[in-house]
Amino acid sequence: MASSLLSLKTYRHFLASRLGSFLAYQMLAVAVGWQMYDLTHSALNLGFIGIAQFLPQLLLTLVVGHVADRYDRRRIVTLCQGLEGSVALLLALGSFFHLLTPTLLYVGAFCIGAGRAFESPSLQALVPSLVPEEDLPRALALNSSVMQIGIISGPALGGFIYAVGPDAVYATCAVAWLVATVAIGTMPLLRKVENKQPPASLEFLFAGIRYIREKRVILGAISLDLFAVLLGGATALLPIYAKDILHTGPWGMGMLRSAPAVGALLMSVYLAHNPLQRRVGKIMFGAVALFGLATIVFGISSNFFVSLGALAVLGASDMISVVVRSSLVQLETPDAMRGRVSAVSSIFIGASNQLGEFESGVTAALLGPIPAVVIGGVGTLVVVGLWMRWFPQLTQRESLVNKPA
Repeated sequence: MASSLLSLKTYRHFLASRLGSFLAYQMLAVAVGWQMYDLTHSALNLGFIGIAQFLPQLLLTLVVGHVADRYDRRRIVTLCQGLEGSVALLLALGSFFHLLTPTLLYVGAFCIGAGRAFESPSLQALVPSLVPEEDLPRALALNSSVMQIGIISGPALGGFIYAVGPDAVYATCAVAWLVATVAIGTMPLLRKVENKQPPASLEFLFAGIRYIREKRVILGAISLDLFAVLLGGATALLPIYAKDILHTGPWGMGMLRSAPAVGALLMSVYLAHNPLQRRVGKIMFGAVALFGLATIVFGISSNFFVSLGALAVLGASDMISVVVRSSLVQLETPDAMRGRVSAVSSIFIGASNQLGEFESGVTAALLGPIPAVVIGGVGTLVVVGLWMRWFPQLTQRESLVNKPA
């Protein structure tokens, strides 16, 4: 990473906010998942947590894009992180006084999903205004590195703190979100982006969807992520794997949830120093195929350390796909539309993660956890083959920056 980028006070504030938010979200995910399984012992209930988080993202997609393109993106992020911290505090109080039920956990997950629905696209659209265009791929890799630190530390901390009680985890999440809110709220802007947009209309709201549909490279990249992670994601089943298959406790689940982020962090650090230069399309497809293979290995493993290794490989391969997809979306989209395009991209990402958790929960309830994960991994490999055929523009993409011939 260029020294000029590292010296930006603005970007340091941004990264601190990103770290605090992801740290809190990952700790909360461990606590909610483990507490739900303790209360219900049901794979299906674990899947419904994903649905509760995804619904607000789906319902608010068009509104989110409109808001991110018309209003101060920094202020939007500040309000969202404040909301998420407040929800975590309420969960802490509810757990401390033994008032939490599965229904209240779903409500909490829904509110967190609503906050993240606005926060994620606003953050994504904010990054290009903080760094020069030529530094964007490296900035995204550095951003991903910090994010992965939160994803690694969050589950591990959540698992260990859960030994004290779920209320302690939720309270820690509230503090982390408070730190994130202060960091982004006091961030000095490098340059202000003028969001002079026409009045809201159906044409304006649907412009992001139309833009992605017309840009085959972007459509192929984000839909590949959608279907690959939708089928291959197994994080919703980690409480079952930890307790019933690998025979460990909350700390073990925290390590399992951290393992993909460890692999992703190592890969993001590598990509920050060695950005992809050639054959980015083929590299992306190869990475997603490796993601599917790692999912299959995790599904059939009954050894804790083999499972950790498979999840680390899964995270490293996913990080390659994330950097390629994020760079293509940001570099191929004009700033005036980044909020709407990022909102649509976020719904694809949210669908892949949260709907993937629901799909895993339903399949595990019907077939058992091991067949559910293995079938998902095989499905990911099928998707890779189909997308290489259906999106030749993405397969043949040589570099992240589309240079005219």
